[in-house]
Formats: sequence, C-alpha cells, structure tokens
Amino acid sequence: MPGAVDLAAEKFHALLVEERSDRVVVLLNRPEVRNAIDQQMVDELHTVCTALEQNPKILIIAGTDGVFASGADIAQLRERRRDDALQGINSTIFVRIAKLPMPVIAALDGYCLGGGAELAYAADFRIGTPAVRIGNPETGLGILAAAGASWRLKELVGEPVAKQILLAGRVLGAEEALAVNLITGIHEPDGLLDAAHQLADGIGRQDPLAVRITKSVFHAPAEAHPLIDQLAQGILFESEAKFERMQKFLDRNAARKAGRESGLEAGSETGKKDQ
Repeated sequence: MPGAVDLAAEKFHALLVEERSDRVVVLLNRPEVRNAIDQQMVDELHTVCTALEQNPKILIIAGTDGVFASGADIAQLRERRRDDALQGINSTIFVRIAKLPMPVIAALDGYCLGGGAELAYAADFRIGTPAVRIGNPETGLGILAAAGASWRLKELVGEPVAKQILLAGRVLGAEEALAVNLITGIHEPDGLLDAAHQLADGIGRQDPLAVRITKSVFHAPAEAHPLIDQLAQGILFESEAKFERMQKFLDRNAARKAGRESGLEAGSETGKKDQ
C-alpha cells in the first residue's frame, strides 16, 4: 500500500510498540513522569492509529513500571491557553483511538488518572490489577476533563458515579471499578498482559470483518438503527467468511450427530449380543 505506515520502521520514544500478525501492543513509556501524556506521546499514538486504520488489527495499550498513565503532562498543560484547548489535542487522539476499526484493550495498572483515565475510557475493553487507581482530578486543578470523560464516563458507569468522579474527585480502586463495570477483570500485575492477550485471542477467533462492522454498528447513533443493522447484515451475508464459517458449523454438527448415532447403534448391537 503506497504510503503505508510500517510500525517496525518507525522511531518511537514515548511508546514501546510491538506488532504481531493480528494485534499491536503499545506500552506508554515515560516512567520518569509516571507515563504522563505529552505532545510527543500524542503524536506517536497518531502514528499507531494511522497504521491501524490502514491495516486493521487489535490494539492493546498498557503502561510501564506499574503505572498506566498518571494524566496529561502538567508542565505542558500549565502553559496551554484557549487556542490549545480549542484544538482538542488529547480529545482528538482519544476519539481516533475509539474509532479504530478493530477493538482496543486497555490493560491498567497503578495510576490511571486524568488524561490517562480518558485514554482508558476510549478503549472497548478495560482490565486492571489490584493496584489500579482510576479517576479524573481535573476540577482540583481548575480545569475540566475535556478529553472524553465528561460524556463517555456516564455511559460507562452511570450518572451518579460519573458525577462523584468528575465533580467530587472520587478515585476508584480496582474492586470499586470492577463493581461499576469500569473494568471487567482484576489480574495480578505479572499476568495482566497475558490476560489482555487472552482477550485478544478470543476476539481473534471471530471473523475480523464481522467484528469491525459490529463495532461500527454498536457505536452508531440511536436514530441510525435499525437501518444500519440491516445494511451491515446485508454486507456480511455476502461475505465468503459467512459461508465458510456457517458451513463448518453445519459440518461439525453433522459429524457430532453421526457420532452419536454410531454410538447408539454400537450400543444396540452390544445389547443384542448380551441377550
């Protein structure tokens, strides 16, 4: 593909990137500032998104040194002004991540605050460790959580809990986050990435086109349904994968049925001999 992004050839500094056949693993890698999200990290995430938009794969995002991301880089944030806010520096990349063709898995450990939390909210799946601390302390810094939390969070956890996080500075521990379905599993730190890969394996067993289209339909506005569902199904009904996968399903069922009938016949013959 002309102009395609080769992640292996790209130079990353704020990220550690590993590309596999069906997935890309991105580690936020600014441990000296607890993986705070700065402009360079945003730029490098855009590079990853470009590659995944051209060649759709599952994305796993995690942190390094026991931290997902402590937030946006406060030193940079302190100097930003109105025009910077209007550019939506962080919100633009988080929206782009949320719209990636294939699912995004956020594997959370330690601090997941501010912009780090908003990055996690943009993922399709979130799992964590017992050490997770997730929340949005922006109002304590005189700003608001403007990169997705102000509207995504209430969809994820409901309005009452979202308001506690956004307006009262509540930070959730792992068990609290699990209880409100903000994360869907708790794993020990040394097994966190393995759990993320197991989830990616499950996604990888599905038909990639069906996954991509289902994700798009899932996030479509309410007024687009049911028409978008019917149009999407029309596309999938014509795909080769649909015919191949359904035929394999029918063949497996026929083989199991034949095996059961063969077993019954063998049992019947044994019974006759015993008589």
